[in-house]
Amino acid sequence: MDSGNEKIRIIGTRALTDRKFVNLFEIRYSDRNGRQRIWDFVSRQNPPKIETNAFDIVDAVIIVPWHVPSQKLVVIREFRMPLNDYQYGFPAGLVDEGETPEQSAARELKEETGLEVTGVRRCSPPIYVSSGLTDESIMMVYVDCRGKPSNRDAGSAEDIETVFVSQKEAGDLCASPDLKVDLKTWLVMDSFAVSGRL
Repeated sequence: MDSGNEKIRIIGTRALTDRKFVNLFEIRYSDRNGRQRIWDFVSRQNPPKIETNAFDIVDAVIIVPWHVPSQKLVVIREFRMPLNDYQYGFPAGLVDEGETPEQSAARELKEETGLEVTGVRRCSPPIYVSSGLTDESIMMVYVDCRGKPSNRDAGSAEDIETVFVSQKEAGDLCASPDLKVDLKTWLVMDSFAVSGRL
């Protein structure tokens, strides 16, 4: 047998936890040298997508809101437990059963910011943010919105501030070494800072 000429082959998976929103699994696989190995990952689905092949399921939406009256991009500053700090990001949330991603985006934007979606500009296909860690897929939903910020509909475990960002302010946020910024948000803000377009 030639070393390293085999393909990676999945042997099986096993759940390591049983929680409501996210679970830890292990994948048993053989590597290119035929050795058996284990890879740990998390999934919002139970069983995970590797077992069901339901990779068309969108687990969550990331909303990229354009506030039409102010002509500014909307971001949020939210406390994130794993960081023990505030992070700049976009409103986001899980897609509820029976909900389209667009419906989820409108609901989550209202809950987290108090703003109302007035139109959907475009949606990404399902995309993966950290496929070495999780099978979670998200959809980026670009929307127009209106209204005044409010956090009255946010849950008690959510500490969120709504921030309207101009092109210049987006550039300033992206250049700041002291701020924690979500990857997806940084990429969109950086592009907006350079081009002025979403």
